[in-house]
Formats: sequence, C-alpha cells, structure tokens
Amino acid sequence: MLSLPRDMADAILAHARRDHPDEACGVVAGRDGVATRVFEMENAERSPTFYRFDATEQLKVWRAMDDADEVPFVIYHSHTATEAYPSRTDVSLAGEPDAHYVLVSTVEDSLRSYRIVDGQVTEEPVTLT
Repeated sequence: MLSLPRDMADAILAHARRDHPDEACGVVAGRDGVATRVFEMENAERSPTFYRFDATEQLKVWRAMDDADEVPFVIYHSHTATEAYPSRTDVSLAGEPDAHYVLVSTVEDSLRSYRIVDGQVTEEPVTLT
C-alpha cells in the first residue's frame, strides 16, 4: 500500500495537467517508508507517449536525496491518452524495485500506484493522508 500526503498527490496531478499533452515525470523522495518531498522533473523527450529523465537533472536529484538520506520512494509519470496502467516500456524500464510507480492519467484524471519487480506488475491501494 502507498500512503501519500494529499498535497503531494495534488502536486503530482497538477504537474501532469500542466505538462499535458506531453507526459510529466518526477520523483517523490522518502525516508523510512514515508514520503518527504516531490521533485518535478523535465521530460527530456517532450513527448505525449514517452518520458525520460534528463540525465543531468536526475543526477542532481539522486545526489540531493542521497545527501538527505532519502531514497526514490515514488517514481511517477503521466499517460496522456490512456489509462493509468504501466505500458510494456514502463515495465521494462522500471529499475527501482523498492519504489512505488505512480501513474496519472490525464484522460481519466486518475492516480494509481504499482509495484514493478522483475517484470511483474502489482497494483496497490493508495491512501491519501
């Protein structure tokens, strides 16, 4: 189960709406299983069907998390024309087995969370606090 502060969920949804029609992407840092802050990131692809973190920006974000003793708690991105479910590409690129993968559909205005480990996708409930 993913427990996420409502203001962070609202920030993720707002980011997805703002970047539409391109996919939005970012990271929620966490410590000890608790979300601590949101990093909105640029979609280096600027695409409505694919996202990629800019390598330089990703390095800065991961260093900032490391400096604060945080981990990538949530990896998020939006889908602009489909439901909030991981695509084959999303599954193949999921490289943080301990992270929650949050997808936002700007078509359905929905937010859903998944665990993706070794190519297996498991949806999990989201509790907003």
